[in-house]
Amino acid sequence: METAESTTVRVAADLPFFAAATFGDRPALRFKRGDEWQTQSFTDLAAEIRDLGTGFIYAGVNAGDRVCIIADTRPEWSRAALAVLATGAIVVPIYATSSPEECAWVIGNSGATVLIAENAAQLAKIESIGDQVPDLTTLIAIDADRPERLTLAELAEQGRRAPDSSELEARRRAINPDDPSVIIYTSGTTGPPKGCVLTHRNWLALCRTIEELSYLRDDDVVYLFLPLAHVFAQIVQFGSLFAGSELAYFGGDVKRIVPELAEVRPTFLPSVPRIFEKVYTLVTGGIDPEQRKQAVQLGLTVRALQRAGKRVPDELAGAWAATDALFAKVRAVYGGRLRQALTGAAPISVEVLQFFYAAGVPVLEGYGMTETTAVGTVSTLDRFKFGTVGVAGPGFGLKIAEDGEILMRGPHVFAGYWQDPEATAATVIDGWMHTGDLGELDADGFLTITGRKKDIIITAGGKNIAPANLENVLRQSRWISHAVTFGDRKPYLVGLITLDEEEIVPWAAARGLPTDLATLRTHPDVITLIQGVVDEANARFATVAQIKRFALLERDLTIDTGELTPSLKVKRNVIHAHHAELYDALYA
Repeated sequence: METAESTTVRVAADLPFFAAATFGDRPALRFKRGDEWQTQSFTDLAAEIRDLGTGFIYAGVNAGDRVCIIADTRPEWSRAALAVLATGAIVVPIYATSSPEECAWVIGNSGATVLIAENAAQLAKIESIGDQVPDLTTLIAIDADRPERLTLAELAEQGRRAPDSSELEARRRAINPDDPSVIIYTSGTTGPPKGCVLTHRNWLALCRTIEELSYLRDDDVVYLFLPLAHVFAQIVQFGSLFAGSELAYFGGDVKRIVPELAEVRPTFLPSVPRIFEKVYTLVTGGIDPEQRKQAVQLGLTVRALQRAGKRVPDELAGAWAATDALFAKVRAVYGGRLRQALTGAAPISVEVLQFFYAAGVPVLEGYGMTETTAVGTVSTLDRFKFGTVGVAGPGFGLKIAEDGEILMRGPHVFAGYWQDPEATAATVIDGWMHTGDLGELDADGFLTITGRKKDIIITAGGKNIAPANLENVLRQSRWISHAVTFGDRKPYLVGLITLDEEEIVPWAAARGLPTDLATLRTHPDVITLIQGVVDEANARFATVAQIKRFALLERDLTIDTGELTPSLKVKRNVIHAHHAELYDALYA
């Protein structure tokens, strides 16, 4: 029986018990089993976490221990993490896509003694590096790989049958709000990952921010496919418990995300830009560009009138009725009741944002980092500007340094890098978090990201160019998956471009062309097609910031090749190293 303390939240470990006391038998989690969606109530979730936490204690997990979790996003991930927190231990997520060497680094650097793995494949990966992580003494499976392996379900059953569960309550009461709760290793575009220490206080500060901004409400259904090893998914998880939202986990197949959106019918969708860009391509593929442009302009006009509480003038009403019938198909892709979507982690084009807003599917940009518990600037339905990432969160400090770097401070800033005081001191100076990103603040406090300090290209002529701007425009094309600009200390910019296989192959087949990317990349018709896209994108930028030559790659960039981080950020140094000969040819 939980105490009266369940109705208050002092540390992040309190969240499931607070949610049970506040929201009771309402659905907390939704997940797929076979072809059926099932739910678990807040009450039942708290009971399972209590059992699992007690099981962890009997298995030897002590307060302050680091416990790694390597699994895809699924309800067992959340239950395990919340139970670990309840014991006073620290959760250390590992991306499911991590290589054995990357796993060894996180496990060894964090000093983890326990690891929870999803399945036989992940367990085999960890066992292959056993001699590199001698402190790791216990492996626990989510999906059993062999009879003698301890599973989460068995651990929960042990906790359920334990004669005394009061130790878990005592452990939770002993947690200090400033204690570490989660150590998230930044995927990093350069160098080995560093462990960002996020405290219980960090998470609760962000939960209250989410409540104040009405990002999540107690009547929301949230669809989550983002990796729980990423800070963005973590704050969604904690925020949903705090707000009483129903958290629906994707079924595990990224190709099923769009169909599942129609099944789950979410009201709130956190995502990375690539999903919105894919949906944009899907729904606009057959629409004439000029017609699309006119529809968006009309939609933006009508939405502005609606926000202001004004009626649509008669002279627009007829055109709007026809246009909104088109936009209804767009809303249907998301299930028909999406109240708000939030995008972060990478740039997204203004055109995509305006299209969805006009269609009645507002996709708002935010900005944050692992070191700021995922949030730094925010956009809301009542206060946003296209092309910006919003304004400083309530109570957060935000300013631009003399060199253009974005600085932040406040309760969302992390406690530092795990066992790396030098890196911490170089990042947090006089209380200000130095983000490494470049930006500009307008008169209304809206932040525009202009680049990343380490990504700035300085041409042979001494011009400073932020490559993400042109790359972002190129990615709007239905034919292009990724674009990477190069030109440091060179006379002009060149680019490497990957084709979107789902779009270019049907296009090629309809014209009787080969359908393998290796052949298509050199086919004159494809080169002409992409050259047109590049020319159109170049026209939007100064001559010095235009791509003069480009090459098409025979495959897409992937996480497995090390060219993308798990959050789909481009690792420029890896790409440059992999394709150095292509760059040389472009400058020959």
